Amino acid sequence: MYEIQANAKGSRQIKVDDCHLETIRKYSLFNQLIGSNGIVDEDVLGKLRLNVRALVEIHPDYADLVDLCQNILYHDNMKAYALEQLIRLYADWAHTHQEAGQGNKIAE
Repeated sequence: MYEIQANAKGSRQIKVDDCHLETIRKYSLFNQLIGSNGIVDEDVLGKLRLNVRALVEIHPDYADLVDLCQNILYHDNMKAYALEQLIRLYADWAHTHQEAGQGNKIAE
């Protein structure tokens, strides 16, 4: 289990499990998420939430996506700052958990 800071002060945290990171990898949720300016803002978080909501509506039996939504994406403390921390955590995690044949790009 990992913890990411949800605000700049560090007074709020969000717990992230390996299964959440695996779900992000499985559905390539960070691919082409961030624009060319490289800034993670509330619009980027909204885009991610809409993408995941669309996947859940099409496939309501995908329990891993529902779990990701409930515990991470729609967490009360999830804001742009926390999403940036999640993207960084995912990048580190993906680097250390590479699988053969996995060519996912991170947040392009």
